[in-house]
Amino acid sequence: MRVLVMFDMPTKTKEDRKANTKFRQNLIKEGYFMLQFSVYVRVCKGLKSANNYLERLELILPKKGHIRAMMITERQFDNMKLLLGKESETEKARKPQQLTLF
Repeated sequence: MRVLVMFDMPTKTKEDRKANTKFRQNLIKEGYFMLQFSVYVRVCKGLKSANNYLERLELILPKKGHIRAMMITERQFDNMKLLLGKESETEKARKPQQLTLF
């Protein structure tokens, strides 16, 4: 399971830019990594864990902006198509490994 966070925040004033930076730093502290600019994702153990991270996300929300989050399964994430460009090194390093037990 993954939590995908997408945001669009104002950056006109110094205070807005500071709030944007603080929000992004808090996302990273919470274990999210940047998928694209203003799109962050975090791997979770399951639905309960994903809900916990969504609740924690609400505690670090800035006062301004548009922020959306959604939970997606690993299968949905794996079915995402990369239309232009290539997979970043961060994405390659953060892919979960499936263990096979015999």
